[in-house]
Amino acid sequence: MQPSTIRADSSDYERIPVRTRLILRGDSLAGTIEEGMKQAGVSTKPDDVLVVSEKAVGASQGRYYLLDEDQIRPGPLARFLSKFVTRTPAGIGLGMPETMHCALEECGTARILLAAVVGAVGKLFGRKGDFYRIAGPKARSIDGPTTGTIPPFNRAVSLAPLDPQGVARRLAERFSCGAAVVDVNDLGANLLAIYPADLDADLLLSLLSDNPLGQGIQQTPVGIVRPISP
Repeated sequence: MQPSTIRADSSDYERIPVRTRLILRGDSLAGTIEEGMKQAGVSTKPDDVLVVSEKAVGASQGRYYLLDEDQIRPGPLARFLSKFVTRTPAGIGLGMPETMHCALEECGTARILLAAVVGAVGKLFGRKGDFYRIAGPKARSIDGPTTGTIPPFNRAVSLAPLDPQGVARRLAERFSCGAAVVDVNDLGANLLAIYPADLDADLLLSLLSDNPLGQGIQQTPVGIVRPISP
């Protein structure tokens, strides 16, 4: 993918995608990012914000399960609850027993049951999003296998990364700029962590809302958001 520009708050910004090698369990996240930037011939500047997808962070931490390795064995509750999840074009979410099983494990059975009840009541009144609002970001970040995803994640369940705020802080210190861990797809952008805390999170999300890094086969889980000097 090529760099693109966007205007927000009367200023222009460049979004520079950084292609990396496939990040898997045990890989150094910072080292892989550094390698990708070197190959792309780019480097960070103090006013930049380095954005990294939550899936890349989670993958480096080993936060995924390959379905063909039979590592997830959903029980009756997971099978039952998954039937009521609305699937979206962005992915299957918790709409399969394996992802729902992970939500029960990650968030706790009581919280997921409460979210299911509140979500069901909300739907009666035409409200959407109550389930994930109650279940929390860990549940929202669970992704199931999708056909457009690069292997082996097209047959994997991916979980939310651990300590995203700590990851953002370490990346900011390593690359001497701002850093953020984000969840971006064609339906919008969510922020898991940002460092330093005084960065404008709402502005960053608006700059990423059109999914400038893409997803899937582009293999660009990293990007640099850079203000363009007038």
